Amino acid sequence: MAGIRSFGAYIPKYRLTKDTKGWGFPGEKAVANFDEDSLTMGVAAGLDCLKGVDRATVDGLIFATTTAPYGEKQSAATIAAALDLRGDIFTTDMTDVLRAGASALRVALDSVQSGSARNVLVVASDMRQAPPKSDSDRSIGDAAAAILIGKDGLIAEAQGAHSLSEHMMDTWRPTGDPFVHTGEDRFISDEGYHRVMKAAVDAALKKQGLTPKDISRAAYSSGNARAHADMARRWGLEPSQVQDPLYGKAGATGTAMPLLLLAGALEELGAGQRILVAAYGDGADVLLFMTTPAIAAKQPARRGVKGQLESKDTIPDYDAMLQWRQLLGKEAARRPNPQPISIQAAWRDRDAILRLYGGKCECGRIAWPPQRICPFCRAQDKSVSIRLAETPAELYTYSMDYVGGNPDVPTVIGILNFQGGGRMLTQVTDRVVSQVRIGMNLEMTFRKIGTIEGIHNYFWKGMPIRNAEKPAVQGKA
Repeated sequence: MAGIRSFGAYIPKYRLTKDTKGWGFPGEKAVANFDEDSLTMGVAAGLDCLKGVDRATVDGLIFATTTAPYGEKQSAATIAAALDLRGDIFTTDMTDVLRAGASALRVALDSVQSGSARNVLVVASDMRQAPPKSDSDRSIGDAAAAILIGKDGLIAEAQGAHSLSEHMMDTWRPTGDPFVHTGEDRFISDEGYHRVMKAAVDAALKKQGLTPKDISRAAYSSGNARAHADMARRWGLEPSQVQDPLYGKAGATGTAMPLLLLAGALEELGAGQRILVAAYGDGADVLLFMTTPAIAAKQPARRGVKGQLESKDTIPDYDAMLQWRQLLGKEAARRPNPQPISIQAAWRDRDAILRLYGGKCECGRIAWPPQRICPFCRAQDKSVSIRLAETPAELYTYSMDYVGGNPDVPTVIGILNFQGGGRMLTQVTDRVVSQVRIGMNLEMTFRKIGTIEGIHNYFWKGMPIRNAEKPAVQGKA
């Protein structure tokens, strides 16, 4: 029987809140930083999911999103490299529809059940945009989730699935348009979302001989809080049966939403609980899971949904977020244009850049990037690769660049010392300027350095360790 082995989540640190100048809405929503996109958030969720998992056992990765960073280039391959998965695995992207996350989950379950793969990692992530201050802008948030599907060590077994496919022009985004568009509310609700989702869930329950009363927790997508609550009433679910949709906390997170809510349910439930997962978009996908006794065992120290929600900072000004999204003009940096990215050098150094491999010499010293000749003992070709992406680091020294042109000034450039050895020069992100100090503890995070001539320059940055402490205010001294 196929099912869920592990789960992970990523919700960006920053939020638009009632304290954000120019926002004007009482609830919160999660907003990705300027150096994040759906791919980098997917890496963060995958890292959370794979804690305690032997990555050599992962045979496939499916990435689901409607906001892929490239129109033509696979994102799953980049995520697999950043997660340090094997090279001989199956990778694919599932895109362009909001139920892609649930669809990817079903494909992974079918692959594992058929025996074509032992373990498949499903990553769903979205960073959708709506016209500023629009109704959609109030609801849409950024997030990612990851679910590892396998046959052994399951915390939840798959019990069945059902899908419907139906053309419906209710939510769409034309090629080249940065903004999501929606049709007339009542039409898309009555003839689209509510009708299709009810039909799909009713059919899924009937196939398994179940009723809504048999559902312990329902994790399903929706476009806004009202539609979500109305859907629960139409199914006849009690409030205790509905997983918190995170409106007013993270927002409607696109393809990630049903998997993110599934991860939240798995954090909270004990053994013998039935979870319904449903996603809408040109039809619907419905999946049913039953938690096993293994869910009560001690889980890896993942940050999870709860930890991501509690570790947050407020964006002080709505215009700052618009600059992050390049929706508000900003004077260009008074510097020469950056040099084009060398695709040959990026390919040659891909292990050091994407996997963050250093070299550990037989003398015990670590160097990043890896060197043929040890800079300490001068031995030649005596090093082995060592991954540093999950290694804690400490800020050795730093400088702040106020004129470099990043949307979030200043750019903090630091030298990091890794625990156990190794040193690298990189940026420090998700920082509060007044809290940056020598000796501060950092963790590594996969982000964008920039985009030049359409090529996204991904790299690892240092980030203050996210703890659920009293929130700071981003950017304030």
